[in-house]
Amino acid sequence: MLRVPRSRGAFSGVILVLLGLWGGLAALAGPYFHFAFAPDKAWSFTSGRVWLEILPACALLVGGLILLVSANRATAAAGAWIAALGGAWYVVGGPLSMLWSAADRLGPPVGGTTRQVVEQIALLTGLGVVAVFFAAVALGRLAVVGVKDARLAEREAYVEEAPTVEERRPVPEDRPDPIHATQPFPRRTGRVPVTPPEQAAPRPPEQAAPRPVEQAAPRPVEHTVPPAEPSDRRVAGGPANDDTRTFRRPGEGV
Repeated sequence: MLRVPRSRGAFSGVILVLLGLWGGLAALAGPYFHFAFAPDKAWSFTSGRVWLEILPACALLVGGLILLVSANRATAAAGAWIAALGGAWYVVGGPLSMLWSAADRLGPPVGGTTRQVVEQIALLTGLGVVAVFFAAVALGRLAVVGVKDARLAEREAYVEEAPTVEERRPVPEDRPDPIHATQPFPRRTGRVPVTPPEQAAPRPPEQAAPRPVEQAAPRPVEHTVPPAEPSDRRVAGGPANDDTRTFRRPGEGV
């Protein structure tokens, strides 16, 4: 079933609702301003006033409300037809009431000739013609299936027929355990949560690190000065305790 946008019959529905309110209130409250049919008495529910004024006004009101709230094309068309029948009854109800008994008829209009003509048009025939016109406009708009309406209906049908498959997400095996009530919640300040001493894991015993082997510092090299060779000559002016032994060369006699 094609659905109709509510904007299709919104304008006609509003007009029909206003016409229904006007027809019902004017029939009951019009005698306050001497703008009504006899009897010139407000809120008087006579047989002719109920059948010829209030009943078609209710038809206009109901049909207009259906046009406003319904999104189904058939239901909205039914509301337009109800409003059209109410407007038609405004037009033909007065002449047909001449066949009824005098007690069931609608009385003559109140006032002079000009006021009687205005009352006849505004409360019966003219009101009915305007109501039939707007009901026919609503029916014409509902009878046309627009391209947008067809595409919208196809899209809705495709969405309804398409199966919805729920994808299952794989659960990772290294998923962390849930936080229990006894565990402290981590703070969001970037600090590492402090673990109570009783819940802290025992530290492994510390092993003595091997001491590094100390290398002995290298000893400085001692430079020994060779003794001076003995001289066979004595330097003049030298000390008296110098060695006076003569130096013999190899091969010389002793």
